[in-house]
Amino acid sequence: MRYLSFILVLLLAVSCSVEKKAMKAFNRGEYQNAIGLYQKTLSKNPGKANYFIAESYRLSNRIKEAEPFYANAKGIGIDKDTVQFYYAQSLKANGKYNEALTQLNSLAENASSDKLKRLANAQVSGIQELETIKQNKSYYRVRNLDALNTPSAEYSPVFLNNELYFTSNRGSGKIYEAEGKPFSNIYKVASRGANVDLNTLAPLPSSINTEGINDGCVTFSPDGKVMVFAKGNTGKKKGAEDVDLYIARFRNGEWTAAQRITGSVNTPGHWESTPSFSPDGRTLYFSSSRPGGQGGLDIYSARMDSRGRFSQIKNLGSEINTPGDEYFPHMAEDGKLYFASDGHAGFGMLDIFVVNRVNGRNIIQNLGEPVNSNADDFGMFLFKPDRGFFTSNRAEGKGDDDVYTFVNEDPNLKIINYYLEGIVYSPDKEGKLQLLPNTKVSLLDNKRESMTDYVTGNDGKFLFRVYGDEDYELFGELDGYLTKRQPYTTKGKSVDPATLKELVTNITLDTIMVMDRIELNKIFVLENIYFDFAKSDITPTAAKELNKLVEILKDNPEIKIEMGSHTDSVDTYEYNLLLSQRRAESTVKYLVNNGISQQRLTAKGYGETTPIARNTNPDGSDNPVGRARNRRTEFKIVEIGDVVRPVSEEAEFDEDKYFKGDGN
Repeated sequence: MRYLSFILVLLLAVSCSVEKKAMKAFNRGEYQNAIGLYQKTLSKNPGKANYFIAESYRLSNRIKEAEPFYANAKGIGIDKDTVQFYYAQSLKANGKYNEALTQLNSLAENASSDKLKRLANAQVSGIQELETIKQNKSYYRVRNLDALNTPSAEYSPVFLNNELYFTSNRGSGKIYEAEGKPFSNIYKVASRGANVDLNTLAPLPSSINTEGINDGCVTFSPDGKVMVFAKGNTGKKKGAEDVDLYIARFRNGEWTAAQRITGSVNTPGHWESTPSFSPDGRTLYFSSSRPGGQGGLDIYSARMDSRGRFSQIKNLGSEINTPGDEYFPHMAEDGKLYFASDGHAGFGMLDIFVVNRVNGRNIIQNLGEPVNSNADDFGMFLFKPDRGFFTSNRAEGKGDDDVYTFVNEDPNLKIINYYLEGIVYSPDKEGKLQLLPNTKVSLLDNKRESMTDYVTGNDGKFLFRVYGDEDYELFGELDGYLTKRQPYTTKGKSVDPATLKELVTNITLDTIMVMDRIELNKIFVLENIYFDFAKSDITPTAAKELNKLVEILKDNPEIKIEMGSHTDSVDTYEYNLLLSQRRAESTVKYLVNNGISQQRLTAKGYGETTPIARNTNPDGSDNPVGRARNRRTEFKIVEIGDVVRPVSEEAEFDEDKYFKGDGN
């Protein structure tokens, strides 16, 4: 009996030791080790062991395999609602949509967390949308790139200069404990489209790939001289979050040693990966787990300047990003953004989506079958407008992630690229327009949100991709010049795709922008500032023009101005002087009530003292054209200095009060 007790105590001690090792492995992110260790404790503590096995599969991107373990996961300290949500996700990933709906509907009704209720409802809507997605006709033809793929993972394909780059964990190197597979490296192979030459297959040099670290998900600038890729997952503590973006440059026939990108692209303790350059090389898209997003992984953009520095980090917003995960962005030559998501309506795990611009709005479209499946489908890359590569771990593949090729055989496929080319000028002292280099011009959408920007060269030119039937605003800025806002529209300038014969058509529109120097005593005439006869009230028409001045003053807070009002010679000199003063004061009052500091404004009535045209003709007859020119409102820069802001930038303005008239 004593011997049996000893054996039981020994078995209990061994079991406790195994459980401690399992928890230690899980906390370190060594998920494959954790799975093996927790499987040994299933008979002793099945609810807890099932939970951690399921979580280990999910956190190592194998949620399909987590299904039976989530089904039996329970125990003290384990949130049953979270388990139920991930159980539904694993059912969906295995194509069991009806069973997933049952779990999600229950969760939407009974979850204690409002966030989980919202997530569950979103997933329910997504599954219900599947029937509509399946009914959409697809012209995509896909096939497995058999020559390249192996039982290991091959993913994230990128095509450049007749070479196909991809990420793979093929080989027998050091094992990444989170997944129980070798660490990944970046490879390249010569390729004519989708025809690869395996004799040229080779990993990138050690300046890029690092032994014992996951390297992958690469992108290149259009000229092929800048490479950005992800590096991380060392397998050390918190290794799962140890992923950052690195940059290398091609110089003297080889790649420089990769350097971690400085600035705010990478965030400590968070995951940054799946980078992708825009076709012009000026914007880098990537995915990040940083705080402040929509939830999960979000897609962000960053601007790269001529020195290779990144700034202006921007979340792409709730139209694209969801509480789920969005990553693997790819901006195609036609300006359409492709990305992978498990948060939009899809077939199971990751699906590939495209962002279509319609009347200034982003419309998200699931590419449908056969591009998407109930497996992970991601990493879209177009090397021509109608063909390219993507990645999938669908069942008919070679065992893990595989690279697939596709052709879009839509007979009505027509690509129209719209570009807006402009030139920035500035008038010289004689009023002749001169080219203005080094001007930053931004393209704003109809919500006045910046889409992209450009710095002009010596030719004064800027170039933007625009879309048909949209309203924009150009925003120009240069030290020493008044900031300029200028509307532009492509409405009425679009081309009907049905009239085109070529697959791709490029259309370039043109415009100019004139920037004025900030100079003391420089006078600007405001057009269409008219007053009713013998009155000083601001009319609705005048208000529209004064609103433009409000914007100029807000965009240029360093200037102070004099508002000058002028009359023609009708009535007496004294009357016109007083009338013009009231009108000048009325315009100042309007500006103050629209958020401009009183300290920046002076009202000055000039009456009929400074005409710019004749009020009468040489023969003494009336000159109505000249009188109209003389009845003008101007502003003059009287001081350039410190920024002066009003007490409240959000001052309320009662339009009715000013449009009714005050009897002045």
